[in-house]
Amino acid sequence: MPLVVADTSPLFYLLSIDQIDLLPRLFGKVFVPDAVYQELRHPAAPTVVREWASPLPPWAEVRSVEILDDAALAPLGAGERAAIALALTLNADLILIDERKGTAVARDKGFEVTGTLGVLSLAARHGLVDLAESFSRLKRTNFRYRQEIMDALLE
Repeated sequence: MPLVVADTSPLFYLLSIDQIDLLPRLFGKVFVPDAVYQELRHPAAPTVVREWASPLPPWAEVRSVEILDDAALAPLGAGERAAIALALTLNADLILIDERKGTAVARDKGFEVTGTLGVLSLAARHGLVDLAESFSRLKRTNFRYRQEIMDALLE
């Protein structure tokens, strides 16, 4: 199984469409930086997210990480910085992240990156979900997407 680190957004959206259980089925364990864990438990987070994170399921392991003094990480959010720092620390195989800036920095650091759409597409290739139906559910959230990416994945 690959060593996977998750940022907040893919966890949030997979929870929002009731597909969070895809992660252990696809990756076994997923590492969650402490900063991401705090975002998931924040009072402003939706109830479904806070309840899922208190406590996290056994396949999601929280790790503390020291944020690196790296100018490339400076423009990113706390969760993205922590996810990339943890991935560097663990020598991870994959980072789950949706935001473009975070994705670009993670790729510049040499990581394979996928986000919510990529997880759903991978799950569909494994016969775990109906991709069109999952995308339809995702569109009912505040997830920002480019339709041409969804269309390409559906083909």
